[in-house]
Amino acid sequence: MSEPTATLDESRTEMTELLLPNDTNNLGRALGGAVLHWMDICGAIAAMRFSNRQCVTASMDHVDFIGPIDLGEVAVMEAYVFNVGRTSVDVKVDVHAENPKTDERRKTTTSFLTFVALDDDGKPTPVPRLVCETDEEEELRAEAVAARADQLESVIERME
Repeated sequence: MSEPTATLDESRTEMTELLLPNDTNNLGRALGGAVLHWMDICGAIAAMRFSNRQCVTASMDHVDFIGPIDLGEVAVMEAYVFNVGRTSVDVKVDVHAENPKTDERRKTTTSFLTFVALDDDGKPTPVPRLVCETDEEEELRAEAVAARADQLESVIERME
């Protein structure tokens, strides 16, 4: 019997949220906690699409908010699976702010999340092997692996 596989493309997920007052601070900008919540949901959907299993968050790597999302803008979260373990799925989540009046779009943050796939009894279960069917998918995967390694190295340097 052949090993189950799934593609990076099968995991791609885009999620949008209109930034409304309930998710803003007193400056009219997105609360960091709201953005983290959206990233977690988008990443979980990508992990579930990839594994065809319920997935739970195991970790979220370091997050730097490099730009604001202002009241009335659209937060755009894009996620895809870039690596897998035996029962774990690594997902890159990028967040952009989009001005719906001008179509201007700017990056606001990126992070890497790890999810664990669960079976029907809530126990960790094996996930498919990741396959990149196109050069674009392979490039996205390689960029994510390298970016995560760079980010982790940067965090370690800050702690020393």
